[in-house]
Amino acid sequence: MSESALWVIFLVIFAVLMAVDLFGVDRGEKKISAKMAGRMVLLYVAVALLFGVLIYFELGGELAASYYAAYVIELSMSVDNLFVFIIIFAAFLIPSEDQHRVLFWGIMGAIVFRALFVFVGAELLDTFDWMLYVFGVILIVTALKTAFSKDKDKKEEDSLAYKISKHIPATTDRHGGKFIAIENGKRLATPLLLCLVVIELSDIMFAFDSIPAALSITTDVFIVFSSNIFAVMGLRTMYFVIRGALGSLVYLKYGLGVILAFIGIKMLISDFYEIDVFMSLLFIIAVLAITVVASLYKSKKGAVKPPEQA
Repeated sequence: MSESALWVIFLVIFAVLMAVDLFGVDRGEKKISAKMAGRMVLLYVAVALLFGVLIYFELGGELAASYYAAYVIELSMSVDNLFVFIIIFAAFLIPSEDQHRVLFWGIMGAIVFRALFVFVGAELLDTFDWMLYVFGVILIVTALKTAFSKDKDKKEEDSLAYKISKHIPATTDRHGGKFIAIENGKRLATPLLLCLVVIELSDIMFAFDSIPAALSITTDVFIVFSSNIFAVMGLRTMYFVIRGALGSLVYLKYGLGVILAFIGIKMLISDFYEIDVFMSLLFIIAVLAITVVASLYKSKKGAVKPPEQA
């Protein structure tokens, strides 16, 4: 089977999953239950893993390993980005029953932008070898910012995306969860549309980190794009599954910092020493596993109350 045939299969799977998400899950203005969201997350992950198996049999083990590595990187970075989504929703006072609609269209927009970034980024790396070093430096700087930034300093009101949204003619009324409303004969944006704008702009910023990270694994456009999109597609339902547990992942940012630094260094030394893609995949999985286990242990330990004194 050629890579062109795999493109067709991927696009069909993408269309089916988006249809299921839009028409099967996104029904009106009701909340998405954790049970329903959990089923969708399992579906997205299962399909992504099985697609990697298909790549293994059709394109070989090295590209399959590259696919899984890029998928794990994007998925782990997406989980960290969920913290930002919580802040954005709080800033615009978006209730739970409307959050799923904003996330759906936000992720659809993110897919379009990421497609552009993947194709442009791969072309830059193929045309200009020195761009590899630029991406490497960007990832190392991002790693330091990710690991040493303080959560209390993350104020969405101070971001460029939020400031841009304030210049859009808007109303403070949600108008039943609509994105556009008409007041006094004027077409105005509702808080949902403003929130969507900020999420889209924020995701563009996220893509500047995640796309170079994926391209460090491989410059094969199909592998980078498919792995990236499979990870992003399940982000909406994942939000409703783990948003209550996000605060427990206290060490996640340090794990992401280590992974991004590793990938950045890998890009900078690629002309002198090539790190095997299978080793990269094992390293990424090991760091994430240690990060999650350590976070859950700390959270569980902190939740245990000391015995009262007699």
